[in-house]
Amino acid sequence: MDPLAISQALSALVFGALSAGSLLLGAWTGIFLKPPPRVSAAVMAFGAGALFAALSLELIGEAVERLHGNFWPIGLGCVAGGLLFVTLDHLVNGAGGFLRKRSTLSRRLRADRRKDVRLLLESLAKVPLFASLPPEEVRSLADQVTRVRCDAGTPVIRTGEPGAELYLVESGRLEVSRGGASLAVLGPGDMVGEMALLTGETRTADVTTLEAAVLLTLRKEAFDRLLAANPRLREAVERLSGQRREALEKAAATVDPAAWARKAGTGDWKPSSLELDEAFAQAGGKKKGGAPMGIWLGILLDGVPESAVIGASMIGAEKASLALILGLFIANYPEALSSAVGMRKMGMSVWKITALWGSIVALTAVGAGIGNLAFRSAPGELVALFESLAAGSMLAMLAETMMPEAYEHGGSVTGMATILGFVSAVFLRVAG
Repeated sequence: MDPLAISQALSALVFGALSAGSLLLGAWTGIFLKPPPRVSAAVMAFGAGALFAALSLELIGEAVERLHGNFWPIGLGCVAGGLLFVTLDHLVNGAGGFLRKRSTLSRRLRADRRKDVRLLLESLAKVPLFASLPPEEVRSLADQVTRVRCDAGTPVIRTGEPGAELYLVESGRLEVSRGGASLAVLGPGDMVGEMALLTGETRTADVTTLEAAVLLTLRKEAFDRLLAANPRLREAVERLSGQRREALEKAAATVDPAAWARKAGTGDWKPSSLELDEAFAQAGGKKKGGAPMGIWLGILLDGVPESAVIGASMIGAEKASLALILGLFIANYPEALSSAVGMRKMGMSVWKITALWGSIVALTAVGAGIGNLAFRSAPGELVALFESLAAGSMLAMLAETMMPEAYEHGGSVTGMATILGFVSAVFLRVAG
């Protein structure tokens, strides 16, 4: 094999290891030092800005010059790279990869919350009184919903106690009984205790879980606060509660629960830092064998575009762009820092975290070398397609994971930090 080709591939391997080496530094910083989130967010935004500039100048810009205006390999490569990353990211997150960083966990929790809200609203639409209320007003109730997990045999409602909340079965089965006689069995989607929100009347039956169950609950206090703050809704409730129940049931029979829920809307909800920490701890407590592998695959997915970018940028060269390597190095540091903090909350050991990130560093380096070697003799259009594919994947990764997390923790600092990173990369390029 051509010695020059081997030399360039080895150089790509070294630069790949150099850019990814900050992953280990970031992980150790997160484990032992735990810097303020705002500082980490500013560094992450700076690195993202540098990467935006480096990708534009070092990969896309040079590909445009080599192809003399032939846009299609570049455009197709960017779109294909983005679609590939988004598709794989979805699959990996489904296997537990969303636990790899706070931004992906937050996105998962928000998606789960939207499902909870839609399920509750569709169930409320089947209750005559609620179905007769304006769905936009009832939507506010969903913000007060909490999830409760119960073991088998847990008493949920007891006969004679005052009604204080309603329950919606998300999973599991509940038995409704009176005087020891079974009256009904409730399953996912069923609701019990809804009239407690309106009357506070005492319970007339016992409800007990037959198996481990997850319930969505809404307390009467939350409903009363909503009525006090919303005169329009209070008037509607008072008016409707005085009507005959048969008339309400007849009106409710014409309501499409799914359409009613869509009209109400799911709104938006953002998990707090405490809720994120609890989610990490809960994931660690489950001790699912697939979770660590899912996290590793998620981190590897974030590293693959980086590996491809370095390999592509060094095709036919023995030196990498300083702006590109700097941007990758800086961006990797806070990414690993944030992830390592979450992994520790899950109960992962320092050695396991170090081995996980160390393997990503090694694979990034090897991937950069192989990518450089594989495309060395490829036609210009194919090289441009590969470069654009790598750039599109990296841009999707920046937009999907890095920038949301940077803004979440950095706030107003994010914009200027991103600009400074962008300008720094441009300066390095202009300075040669």
